[in-house]
Amino acid sequence: QLTDLALELAQRSSGFRRSLPTNLTASLADLVRAMNCYYSNLIEGHDTHPVDIERALKNEYSSDKQKRDLQLEARAHIAVQAWIDGGGLRGRAVTSDGIREVHFRFCRELPDDLLWVKDPDTGERVRVEAGELRKRDVAVGNHLAISPGAVPRFLMRFEDAYSAAGKTQLIVGAAAAHHRLVWIHPFMDGNGRVARLMSHAMLLETLDTGAVWSVARGLARNVDAYKGHLAACDSTRRNDLDGRENLSEEALAGFTDFFLRTCIDQVEFMESLMQPDRLRARILLWADEEIRLDTLPPKSGSILEAVLYRGELPSADAGDVCGRGGAPCAPYRLGTGRAGGARLGESARAAPPRLPGGTCFALDAGLFPERAETVERRDLKFPEPEEGYVSGRDVVVFWGLDGETRVRCAISREALNDHFGRDGKDKLAVFRGNRPAIEEEARRKYLAGRIEPDGAVLIRTGDL
Repeated sequence: QLTDLALELAQRSSGFRRSLPTNLTASLADLVRAMNCYYSNLIEGHDTHPVDIERALKNEYSSDKQKRDLQLEARAHIAVQAWIDGGGLRGRAVTSDGIREVHFRFCRELPDDLLWVKDPDTGERVRVEAGELRKRDVAVGNHLAISPGAVPRFLMRFEDAYSAAGKTQLIVGAAAAHHRLVWIHPFMDGNGRVARLMSHAMLLETLDTGAVWSVARGLARNVDAYKGHLAACDSTRRNDLDGRENLSEEALAGFTDFFLRTCIDQVEFMESLMQPDRLRARILLWADEEIRLDTLPPKSGSILEAVLYRGELPSADAGDVCGRGGAPCAPYRLGTGRAGGARLGESARAAPPRLPGGTCFALDAGLFPERAETVERRDLKFPEPEEGYVSGRDVVVFWGLDGETRVRCAISREALNDHFGRDGKDKLAVFRGNRPAIEEEARRKYLAGRIEPDGAVLIRTGDL
């Protein structure tokens, strides 16, 4: 079954890439990197708005230190993925050196405040060193990771196992390796992100994806199932029918099935978003609208179509496209215009067209959960204290406001006990004594879209 899924993924990925104009893949990969960064950050609990990501790529940073730090984190992620997409990790995705280089390249660009983690047992703050294997014991949920002294040996075994795999095995292996790297937990922090970038690199090389789709969006949109599968894979072999090694083979097969189906779903999503069979018509409609708004010059649609599908527009042909009856005309290229749009400019040598990061214009958005202007206005405020303890559900309920919409929020008794007080204390008193921190966590989850099916926000102990 897993082999069938791997073959289906290979066919769908190859078919989608072939359906796109060759000169559009680099532009689409730029957009996918921003999308991948956005969703990977969400998995880590960091909500970095797409507009802020684009501004960071233009070296425009917020005056708010926390938001600026997240912008720098996003910029670092995109830089590492661009390096991977450019072949920087080719042939080394599962090697110890390659994995350490991914971690090094990411962490070296982070602000200092994001390079510290807290030991849950001692409360001590520990600095994460870029590219350095951990020197401390760590526990992730119920998983006690291998001792730091064993990490190099396990990475060597990891490299040997996955480097020897065949092409079909490597497609399946992208999922298996994903869990195994997280299980080894080679770094003090950043292991999940490095694993996702490693899997991206494995699929990029094995399937020749062109980086025009990514699994990160699917994992983030199914984050509970994603983390649940990873936790299940940490369990030991259940019986003699559950593989031959120490860990559960059945759980790993379940995660691999989930991972491959998520990949297929993301290829289908990007194909439905791009609509390759209607792409030409949609781009020409967009160009007509931009011409009416005076952001593109007349005849831009014809020039854009020619550049997009031919890769360049030499001066000998530009006159015909411009309607000048064959008279010489400068070659054209597609560049960045005002407000993040596009412009057609003359150049001595035409360049492959690239759609700037903000140009979801031609794609009718969809890469991100909501349009930028809508999300910009979203917020969750707590103007008036209003809380109560619901004994039947063991939660403290309180209310926030998004504009004029009331949003029900709650924090579990377990979360209050684990992070804010001891058993036996009055839960409302504990809540009131820690209101700002609890409200801020509710706000973070809400803006990240991590809400319950009924639209409420529930803070669990694992969120803190």
